[in-house]
Amino acid sequence: MNKKILHLPIPSKSKKMNNRLINSILTISVVVLAASCGKKSSGGKSTLPNDGQLHGVAPGKAYNLTKPPGMVYVPAGTFHMGPSDEDVNYAYTARNKQVSISGFWMDATEITNNEYRQFTNWVKDSIAAKLMGYVKQGADGNEYVDWKKASTIKWGDKSTIEKIDGMIVTPDNRIFGKKEIDARKIIYHSEIFDYKAAAQNRDTNLQRKEFIVKQDIPAYPDTLCWIRDYAYSYNEPMSKQYYSHPAYGNYPVVGVSWKQATAFAEWRTLLQNNYNESKKKSGQTDFRLPTEAQWEYAARGGRSQSSFPWGGPYTRNKKGCLLANFKPGRGNYPEDGGLYTMRADAFWPNDFGLYNMAGNVAEWTSSLYYEGSYNFQHDMNPDVRWNAKNSDPPRMKRKVIRGGSWKDVQYFLQTSTRAYEYQDTTKSYIGFRCVIDLPPTKK
Repeated sequence: MNKKILHLPIPSKSKKMNNRLINSILTISVVVLAASCGKKSSGGKSTLPNDGQLHGVAPGKAYNLTKPPGMVYVPAGTFHMGPSDEDVNYAYTARNKQVSISGFWMDATEITNNEYRQFTNWVKDSIAAKLMGYVKQGADGNEYVDWKKASTIKWGDKSTIEKIDGMIVTPDNRIFGKKEIDARKIIYHSEIFDYKAAAQNRDTNLQRKEFIVKQDIPAYPDTLCWIRDYAYSYNEPMSKQYYSHPAYGNYPVVGVSWKQATAFAEWRTLLQNNYNESKKKSGQTDFRLPTEAQWEYAARGGRSQSSFPWGGPYTRNKKGCLLANFKPGRGNYPEDGGLYTMRADAFWPNDFGLYNMAGNVAEWTSSLYYEGSYNFQHDMNPDVRWNAKNSDPPRMKRKVIRGGSWKDVQYFLQTSTRAYEYQDTTKSYIGFRCVIDLPPTKK
């Protein structure tokens, strides 16, 4: 390799000093030659330019952002969080304050039965694949489900049923001896890193494992909630058909606890990043439940002081048509077009393109419900979270739900109305949607 070496003039002093200076110049020249070679990639090309300048190193290959399917972008902005009208309960749990929110992507509709079924089927298939030995060893030495073989499972085949006997209801729980999958056996194994707990920790001797939360979460929705929620009311058809019948495929999933909703978001992230890894693409950030502030900002659709997502202070348009699925008047449930829930894309979306941010089903958020949280939370991306353990008191397990539902009166449909439910409970009127923190794209 030919390189020009800079020859410095040597002052006329002793020969010993001259030799010492020449040796220093030669040493510098050798270092320059070694550095100029650069690190070669497998393709034989240098990974960085050989110009001796700072260029930076990307964490992975170039990332071409595409629009997440079924999601809309909610741009960053500032709004007044809290009541836009009188606090009729005089609860003072939502003091009006100005807050700023970063941009994010949000599901245009609530997660539907069909979308949630992809999750439960994935969990069911992965458990069955392990029981049948459809696994393979990864490059890291761990065993993973061989999805090519798992996709060929014949669920009605006699040999298959014999191999997955651990997933089948026991003989004394069968009706007419029919061998069916036990919904209680469809368990999702969750593993997350608690960033907030790690950030608040001051003990540098603690290991990473101290902040990894592992738990097994039942994935299948609680279909019996349709009966449990309403005493002396005939709702058995909804319990039998709502999650399993094709007619309800595009209706919002219900009977899902807060833990199940967060498990779904974790699985959705895993599904996306496994695909990206197989295509040697950069990983995505996490799907998650929206914070309470994000949800309210998105529901308002840019209308800071409006009572409802559509803007006006009324729940009917100028033609007298209802604008959401709720309990109008004194209880005329079917007046809005649906006795129970309706399609997740029913009614017109708000100005951000989000459907049913009021009515249909109430929605889980990631935020802890605390009556006075508005008084101390930050005015930039405000949030109060608590990863409650099973041993924590019930008060610490309350999560904020927003939007009101098909069985609620008009008050609960207001964008500022706060309500809560316990994180381990399931209701026939609570669903959810996800958000992801990605920059906007025109694709």
